[in-house]
Amino acid sequence: MPQRARTLFTTHPARTVVLGFAGVVMVGTVLLMLPLAAEHGGATDLLTALFTSTSAVCVTGLAVVDTSTYWSGFGEGVILALIQVGGFGIMTMASLLALLVSGRLRLRMQLTAQAETKSLGIGDVRKVLLGVAGTTLAVELGVGAFLALRFRFGYDYGFGESAYLGYFHAVSAFNNAGFGLHADSLTRYAQDPWITLPIALAVILGGIGFPVMLELLRHRNRARTTGRRNWTLHTKLTVITSVVLLVVGTVLTGLLEWTNPATLGAYDVWGKLLNSFFYSSMSRTAGFNSLDIGALHASTLLMTCVLMFIGGGSAGTAGGIKVTTFAVLAAAILAEVRGETHSVVLGRRLAPHVLRQALTVALLGVGLVMAATLALLSVSKEPLDAVLFEVVSAFATVGLSTGITADLPTIGQLILVGLMFIGRIGPITLGSALALRERTRRYELPEERPVIG
Repeated sequence: MPQRARTLFTTHPARTVVLGFAGVVMVGTVLLMLPLAAEHGGATDLLTALFTSTSAVCVTGLAVVDTSTYWSGFGEGVILALIQVGGFGIMTMASLLALLVSGRLRLRMQLTAQAETKSLGIGDVRKVLLGVAGTTLAVELGVGAFLALRFRFGYDYGFGESAYLGYFHAVSAFNNAGFGLHADSLTRYAQDPWITLPIALAVILGGIGFPVMLELLRHRNRARTTGRRNWTLHTKLTVITSVVLLVVGTVLTGLLEWTNPATLGAYDVWGKLLNSFFYSSMSRTAGFNSLDIGALHASTLLMTCVLMFIGGGSAGTAGGIKVTTFAVLAAAILAEVRGETHSVVLGRRLAPHVLRQALTVALLGVGLVMAATLALLSVSKEPLDAVLFEVVSAFATVGLSTGITADLPTIGQLILVGLMFIGRIGPITLGSALALRERTRRYELPEERPVIG
């Protein structure tokens, strides 16, 4: 590769992250096309392999084939590895390997890892990387062991199969991927809290973002000695907004589906509450389902689209525009309604560039979703509500589906592939990666105010 081209694609941290994800998607596609990866022993077509690889690396969970029956043990292993690498982060994984081999990180790798993990400074990168690795292993092993015991003694699976089921679902849950090893996802366990609640916990922990998890753990230890917890504004916003959205989603799901005989109507009060909570936690970022998505009311699908679009926390395994973006926009609207000159959240004034970034992310997301929905409606005969749900699910890397993904034409599935990729790396990251260089305006233009509203 010429020096100029090499410099173009490696000097910008965000651009390196984009290329890293794209490279892993391609490697996964090649591996899944091998005859060894399919249960039938034949080679998998390019589109199926590409779609599955993208869905796994982007921790989405949408699929065009049944994961539990189509892929062999090798294929499932490839998918699991892609989920782990994609959820962990391409540059995070590479940086950890460098730390293990040489014990140090070069400046360029620190910059790319900082861009991906949202570390506050270069000095934080090493600490964040080790914290991410330790937290990931602890949650996945803990939840996997619990699920394995439940599968073994609650459903009489063999020891090996129980361990495999438990660990696979734990990794998929913590990375918010939503890939399962049953054709009906988790519907058969809809009334088993020993399965659904640990998975929901893993999804929530993975979805709030690594910086928030590490800060909560760090301040928990500090609170034991000093008795004080001084959380950053980012952590406060993420935790409070996540809890509010989780409660709102649970309540709305229960109200909208309480009497639907095809969903919550078939369960008792405890079963309805359990599945409302589980659906709310999954609709934020993960793709597991204990209810038949295709049987939900149109009002529930619309509510789910809103939750999926918002997504989870930044610098984690969740997708969407992120809860902090939503909270910042809500604060800006509240400030404007009150006639205040600055947006204030929890006793802190928000910088103007933060508002611009939040608005950019939200509007880019809305534009992508609308354009993709229009494109899919023009190439398929599926109804609007199902198409919009599928598009938002792909963009927010959620993975919930009304069941139309496999029936979409080739161009429709390729549109979803692009949405999953963009949704994982983020509109801002993609935009900065494609920009050749930053431009600074060296002069100010006259100010004028157009009429708004």
